[in-house]
Amino acid sequence: MSVNNEMETLMLALFQTIDLALNLYTWVLIASAIFSWLYAFNVINSRNQFVDAIGRFLFAVTEPALRPIRRIMPDLGGIDISPVILLLIIFFIRSLMWTSIYPLVA
Repeated sequence: MSVNNEMETLMLALFQTIDLALNLYTWVLIASAIFSWLYAFNVINSRNQFVDAIGRFLFAVTEPALRPIRRIMPDLGGIDISPVILLLIIFFIRSLMWTSIYPLVA
């Protein structure tokens, strides 16, 4: 195997790992949005320790990425579209990575 071929295999593995992490984070964002709706409408028992642990985990994982977006976004009343904005950013990064960056390094 040549050095160039090994480098290409390494870059492909790196890009696939980054893509997988972004995909998983997308699902965590969706789960967090659904959880917040269920919590807001009292569909789930907020006093349940397991439910509380899930809520705290989802908040801790998503809030650092959503907070800067919320600071920039104008106040829309009770509507929070920051998860949608972050999902669009993730989609853009994934598309850019596979269509523009990976072909240059492969």
